[in-house]
Order: sequence, then structure tokens, then C-alpha cells
Amino acid sequence: PQANTLAYVNEGLTLYAATGADAAKVLNIRRDPRVSLTVDAGKTDWSALRGVSMAAHAQVLESRSEIQRVARLVKKRFPSLVDFSDPERDRGWAFLRLVPRVISVIDYTRGFGHSVLAKL
Repeated sequence: PQANTLAYVNEGLTLYAATGADAAKVLNIRRDPRVSLTVDAGKTDWSALRGVSMAAHAQVLESRSEIQRVARLVKKRFPSLVDFSDPERDRGWAFLRLVPRVISVIDYTRGFGHSVLAKL
């Protein structure tokens, strides 16, 4: 198990993230693609917490065209985060695809621990 904070972009329910090519998470995903993740608004008041928790299948992208497409999405959402001027040439980056298998919608405004589970 490993937990990291990542900036992400999405297309529908599929999430994409960029990370260092030699990061431990990349090696772990190559070994076992099962991941868990949480997306929330970072509320300090837990009674207002809303978000999603997911079990997902992760993959390190290998396709040059897909890497370029995802790099454009990341750059568009986070223009000051990183320079992906030529991501396929810069081998310092790995791009990840995360496809949810189970989603738990968390809404503590309806009571502490309230969640609704959806299997995909």
C-alpha cells in the first residue's frame, strides 16, 4: 500500500495523472495495477465533507499519441504546474490512466460516514 497526492485531469470517470517516471508508484502500478484513491474538496469541517473514494485499475501509458493527448489535458488544467513542451521526448515523466471499478460517493452533510456504493 502507498498513498500519494496527485494532480489529475479526467475524461468522464477516467482519471489521468503525470508523475516522475522513476517514482515508486509507477513501479508499484507496473507490478500490481489495483489502486485506491480519494477525491475531495479538502474541507476542514468534516461535517461538510463530500467526495468520492474509488477502487480503480491503473496503467502506465505507453502510446505516444495518448501521452501527447493527456499531456495537453494536464497542461490545460494546470498551466503553471509543469512544462510538458515535449513529453514523449522527456523521459522524466510517466502518465497514468486510472479507470474506476467501484466508486463510493461520500457525503458527510447527510451524517458522519454516509456513503453510497456504485460498482461499475
